[in-house]
Amino acid sequence: MVIQANLTHFKTLNEQIRACPDADITVDRCTGQRYIASGMSGRRITVHGTPGNALGAYLDGCTIEVFGNAQDATGDTMNSGEIIIHGSCGDATGYGMRGGRILVEGDCGYRGGIHMKAYEGQLPVLVIGGQAGSFLGEYLAGGLIIVLGRGAGGLPPVSYFCGTGMHGGKIVLRCDEAPQGLPRQVLVSEATAADRAELLPHLEAYCRRFGGDAQALAAERYFVLTPNPEAGYKQLYTFN
Repeated sequence: MVIQANLTHFKTLNEQIRACPDADITVDRCTGQRYIASGMSGRRITVHGTPGNALGAYLDGCTIEVFGNAQDATGDTMNSGEIIIHGSCGDATGYGMRGGRILVEGDCGYRGGIHMKAYEGQLPVLVIGGQAGSFLGEYLAGGLIIVLGRGAGGLPPVSYFCGTGMHGGKIVLRCDEAPQGLPRQVLVSEATAADRAELLPHLEAYCRRFGGDAQALAAERYFVLTPNPEAGYKQLYTFN
C-alpha cells in the first residue's frame, strides 16, 4: 500500500500506517511527520521524503528504509529491526537503542549513539558512512558505533568530545591517524583482526545498501575507542 503523506498531520498519518493490513507500506511525499513506525514490528516501511523526529522510536522488529534525510532521534530506544537512511540524519540518532541496526549513508549530527546499551543478548549497531558531530557515543554503555569517514580525507571523522562519559561498548573510526583530545576515560588503539571480523558483517550490510566493496573497506585503517577501566567516573560520586 502507498500512503501519500503530503501535509497530513503526524497523528493521522501514523494512524493510517497502523491501520494498514499490508506487510509492505510505502509512505510517499513525507514532509517532517514525527514518530513514523514508532513501536511497530513485523512490517517493512519505505519512506520517500524527510521523516520528522523519532522515526522508528521503540522499534521492535520493523525494517524502515528512507530515501532522503532523517531528522533527530531516529531509532530512539530501538529494540530490534533495521533503519536504513539514504542520506544524512540529525542529532541523537540511536538515542538509548538497545538492539537492531541503523545504517546512515551520509553524516550524523550531534550526540549520535548517546546512551546506547547492549541488552541481554542484543547488540545495537550504528553505522555512519560520513562524519559525526560532537559528543558521538556520549555515555555509551554498550553496542557498536562505526564511522566510515567517507569525505573526511583520512582525518578522524568525529568532532569534539567523542566518547564523553563512555563506560561500555566500542566506537570504531576509519581514519589515517588516531583522534586527538579524547577524554582520559577513553582508550584508543588500532583495530585488530578480531575487530575487523566484528566489523565485516556491518560493512557488508552498508555496502549492499549504498554501494562499495566491503572487503576493501575492512582492509583499511581503523581506530577503536573503548572505556579506560583505570580512569572511571568515581570522582563524580560520593562514598556511602
